[in-house]
Amino acid sequence: MVDPSLNSPTPTVARGPVPPPATGWRQRRPTRADVLAIGAYVLLGVFVCLRYWVDVEHRVSSHLPTDHSWFEWLFSHGAYSVRHLENPLFSTRQNAPDGVNMMANTSLLGVTLPLAPLTLLLGPQVTYALYLGGALAATAGTAYWMLSRHLVRSRAGSFVGGAFLGFAPGVMHHANGQPNFASNFLLPLIVTRVLLLGRPDRRWRRDGVALGLLVAYQVFVNEEMLLLTALACLVMVAAYAVTRARAVRARAGAFLSALGLGGGLAVLLTAYPIWFQFNGPQSYRGLQGGVFHSWGEDLMAFVTFARDTLAGDEAVEKTIGVTEQNTWFGWPLVLLALAALVLLWRRRPAARMVALLVVVFGVASIGPKVRFDGVQTGIDGPWAYIPDDLPLVEMMMPTRLTLVVAGALGVLLALAWDALTPPRPAVSPGAGPAEAVVPRPRPAGDDTGVGADPAPVGTAARSRPRWVRPIGYAAIALAVLPLVPRPLPAQHVDPPPRFITSGNWRPYVPAGRTLVPVPVPNNGYGLETLRWSALTGHEFPVPGGYFIGPNHDGAGVFGAPNRPTSTLIYETVRTGRVAALTDEDRRRAVADLRYWRASVVVLGAHRREAALRELLTGLLGPGRRVDDVWLWDVRPLVP
Repeated sequence: MVDPSLNSPTPTVARGPVPPPATGWRQRRPTRADVLAIGAYVLLGVFVCLRYWVDVEHRVSSHLPTDHSWFEWLFSHGAYSVRHLENPLFSTRQNAPDGVNMMANTSLLGVTLPLAPLTLLLGPQVTYALYLGGALAATAGTAYWMLSRHLVRSRAGSFVGGAFLGFAPGVMHHANGQPNFASNFLLPLIVTRVLLLGRPDRRWRRDGVALGLLVAYQVFVNEEMLLLTALACLVMVAAYAVTRARAVRARAGAFLSALGLGGGLAVLLTAYPIWFQFNGPQSYRGLQGGVFHSWGEDLMAFVTFARDTLAGDEAVEKTIGVTEQNTWFGWPLVLLALAALVLLWRRRPAARMVALLVVVFGVASIGPKVRFDGVQTGIDGPWAYIPDDLPLVEMMMPTRLTLVVAGALGVLLALAWDALTPPRPAVSPGAGPAEAVVPRPRPAGDDTGVGADPAPVGTAARSRPRWVRPIGYAAIALAVLPLVPRPLPAQHVDPPPRFITSGNWRPYVPAGRTLVPVPVPNNGYGLETLRWSALTGHEFPVPGGYFIGPNHDGAGVFGAPNRPTSTLIYETVRTGRVAALTDEDRRRAVADLRYWRASVVVLGAHRREAALRELLTGLLGPGRRVDDVWLWDVRPLVP
């Protein structure tokens, strides 16, 4: 319905016979420039993960170590599900005995299941680092393909736009422990497929099936990014329908047929998993208190350099606050974007579409209250008028809407570079070097493509003074270079105890029973003990964990509801002191162990090891030293 080919037609001045335009494989086959671009993206993906590779088995993100450990656990979950042929939509290896609804969490099943052989072979730490760099490079690669095949003529412009889309400041911020938000490689393909729907030169059934398969797969990668992409496509299609009513009427039938086929196929493939997400065991209804609803974007964030870029500085977080850095474009890029939009507004309809997306999603990201330079003003934002308990919306962070803005700016960079690039002449057989290429022909009678610009790019490019092009390239470089990512920060994490990694725990944990690590893992404590499960291939189930599940009222909460014993453990970790214990505390401890179906309680090296040992001794009696852990065999207490 919307023509994604936004190339401005160049004048036809060829003298003599001109070969037909390349089609099929000849049009799609990679060129040397394509290979170099993909290679550069791969190298950049390796570079940003460099600090992990220094000691990959003992490094986690220093910004989000808990999320990093969670995703290592997820890679182990995928491997465990494949190895044992278990339902990957649910796991009892965490939060025993209740389990975790994996579809109701960021489970990344579309990645962890296919990479299960790699995880089984190399371990979750190596798989995590390999995948993170690969996902960033793959996103840049598919964005490059979209731009170079459907939007701009310049391979260099496509490279710059693809690099920004794959390694944008907001994406790199999430790469600190949240690889699901770096896994955007399907989104350019989805957007391209949507914008191709309904074109008279395309087969609507093929396009519909392709779209349905892409959408269905994205559900198992990141549903939130799929929702944002769908909203962006909706805005673009609606804008096209308003401005090109005659074209819409001509294409509506094929567009709706393809969209219906794709939507039906996606629903067919994802119906049960989505039902399981909202109705299966350990599902929940929204997040208690709408905790993310107030996370709006600070207006100063748009012109601030992100922490993990060449020009970034961690100190700025103390002013604006430690929020998700989804924009943080820096003032040079913001100024460049404004100038590019002004200069390209009349010549490139795609630039007008970019401006629409920037305004719509930029304003929508502000949240319930306008924030400026770290200060919340009294001015209401758009989310002030949206109820906290509105289904789906209550789970969204307003600030993440700016990820659409980042995508739009990546497209704008490609358009700006392309506008500076002179048309490349193509020589027909027998013709001289001055012959110019005939543009790709449009279908007969097709005057609806948004590429039908009033001023051809080639003509405009030749009419400019010579100094415009180098100045323009320099401006783009000066806006983008400060945003080149630095290697992601990483910190050392101790390996699990030898008692765990050697398998010496096996005689103490029979089938159907759990190993209780201390601290019991949750969203605030127990990072180390959650990794015990991840790095041993989920061979034993553990209580607690790092996930979202239901509370007693069915609302979503982070982690398992605290039990009396886990509350005592967390308080001891927090204060370093053991509270006075009563017989009631000991009775509750036994009840908790029975609820968890525990067979053994294990305390490894910990900064509060002495206090925790004193607490457990007071609750369960003396433990004994086995290998490098303190162990309490509680099977006599838990029949």
